[in-house]
Amino acid sequence: MRKLIAQFTRFGAVGLVGLAIDLGVFNLLRLTVFAPESIHEGPVLAKLVSTSLAIVANWIGNRYWTFREHRGRQLMREFVEFVAVSLGGMAIGLACLWVSHYLLGFTSILADNIATNVVGLALGTLFRFALYRLWVFAPHRGDRAPALFPPLDEAAAHVGDDG
Repeated sequence: MRKLIAQFTRFGAVGLVGLAIDLGVFNLLRLTVFAPESIHEGPVLAKLVSTSLAIVANWIGNRYWTFREHRGRQLMREFVEFVAVSLGGMAIGLACLWVSHYLLGFTSILADNIATNVVGLALGTLFRFALYRLWVFAPHRGDRAPALFPPLDEAAAHVGDDG
């Protein structure tokens, strides 16, 4: 249980960095180039951009810190799975924003932030942590696939082998 709590704490710290990126970029874009007064879909487009940047930052933090003991050897497969789960989390946040902004008519920047960065973030965080832990960085997946590049000491051990 202690290990799970420590892992969730690291996940939260990485998530805070991603949240800072997401909030900063979202609000910057929402107030400037994607302002709803200029572009009707502006808030949703701003959220797509900001969350995409946060996903990349979170993948790096989670791969090399939160789930470092369980990261897979197939970098691209892991990245694609991480992005797929992250897109699911993004869809949850976007759905909350869309419902609040377009269906319920709460169009202020405060309402947009509460919908996507409070409600959507909470629901998306639970979704992402569960799937990262159980699928993307599952402990049983760490050593199954052959390495893209063997470790240097392993490669050096085979120098001069004739086969």
